[in-house]
Amino acid sequence: MKVSVTVAAAVLALASALPGFAQNRSTVRTVSPKEEKNDLSVRAQSLYDTSGITDADIPWMRVIYRSLDLTQEKNMPLYYPEESMEDQENMFRLIVRLMADGKIPVFEYLDGREIFTETYRLKVKDVLDRYYIPYEETEGRRPTYTIDDSDIPSNEVLSYYIREKWVFDQRNSKFYPVVEALCPVLHRSGDFGGEAVKYPMFWVRYNDVKPYLSQQYILTNNENNIQQYTFDDYFQLRLFDGEIYKTTNLRNMSLMQMYPSDTARIEAQNKIEEQLKSFEDNLWVKQPQTAATTGKERGTSKGDATVTDPSGAPSAEARPARSSRGTTQAAKPSSPKAAKPAKAKSPAPKSSPAGSSAAPVRSVRRTK
Repeated sequence: MKVSVTVAAAVLALASALPGFAQNRSTVRTVSPKEEKNDLSVRAQSLYDTSGITDADIPWMRVIYRSLDLTQEKNMPLYYPEESMEDQENMFRLIVRLMADGKIPVFEYLDGREIFTETYRLKVKDVLDRYYIPYEETEGRRPTYTIDDSDIPSNEVLSYYIREKWVFDQRNSKFYPVVEALCPVLHRSGDFGGEAVKYPMFWVRYNDVKPYLSQQYILTNNENNIQQYTFDDYFQLRLFDGEIYKTTNLRNMSLMQMYPSDTARIEAQNKIEEQLKSFEDNLWVKQPQTAATTGKERGTSKGDATVTDPSGAPSAEARPARSSRGTTQAAKPSSPKAAKPAKAKSPAPKSSPAGSSAAPVRSVRRTK
C-alpha cells in the first residue's frame, strides 16, 4: 500500500514538472536575436559593431567641394550611356528613378550650407515641376510617379558637385576621404542659345544611394570592356578627376569669390591639394636617419682625395696646394682619362772629372 502511494506521488510530481519543463524549452527556442547578442561578451560584441564613424572619433576634418566635369575622360563613366542599355545605366537616370519611387530622399541645394533634415527635404513632384520633367502621377495613399526614359534629361546633366570629408580617424590612425553627398548639375541654354547656365538640382546623401550604386556595373576603360567596377567602386577608388571649387570657411565663399584671378585660384587649388597630401606625413614624428659609414656617404670614394668633415668644410687633406710659382691651385683628383703622358726626364749630367768644381747645371730658356 505504501509502495503504491509513493509511486502515485512520484507520478503527480512528474506531471506537475512537465509543463514548466516544456515552457522552459519553448522559452529557449524563442529567444530573440537581440537577446542572443546581449549574451555575448564585450569583445565578441565589438566584432559585430557595424556603426559608422562618429564625431568623437574625428579630432580633425576638412570639407571639400569638387566639380566633376563629365566631358573629361575620367568622368565619362558617370555620363555614358545616354540611353539605357540591357546591363548599363546612366547614374542620373538611376537617381531619378530611385527618387520617383520614393526609395531615396533628396534635399535642397543651399549653396554651401547643406542641411540634410526633413525640413529641407524636397518633394518629388516639386523637383519634377521645377525642372520641367514630364511625368504621370498615380494617386493613392502614397502617390507614385512614372517617367518615360526619353523625358529624363540625362544628356543635360554634364557635371556633378560632390561634397567630401577628409577625416583623421583616431580609431585606426588613418587619414582618408569620405564622399558625403552628390549633386547633379543641369546645363541648359536659353531659348536663343548662348552659353549654358548651370542649375544645381538637389543633394542626395551618398549613404542613401550607395546600396543601389554598388549593384550597377559600369565600363571604366575603353581598352578593357569587362565591367569589373560598380559606381560605388568608382567613388571609393577615386577614379574620378574633380576640381576643387570650394572649401568650408567662415565666410562661406567659393574660391572664385576669394580669388578672382585664374592664376591665383589655380595656385590656391594646388595648395589645398598639397596640404591634403602632406597632412598624413606630418602627423607622425619621423625617426632620424642613422649616419652612413661608407666612404661614399662621407664624401669620399676610392681614388678621391677629397674629405669632408661634419661641418661641411674641406679637411686639411683637401686644402689647396701652393705651386712653386706662387699661385694657389686646388688639388684635383686624378682620373685615368685626364692623366697626361709623363714627359721623359732629361739624362742625368755626367760626373765631372776630379778636381773640377761641382757647379749647378742651369737650363737656358730660349727667348725670341
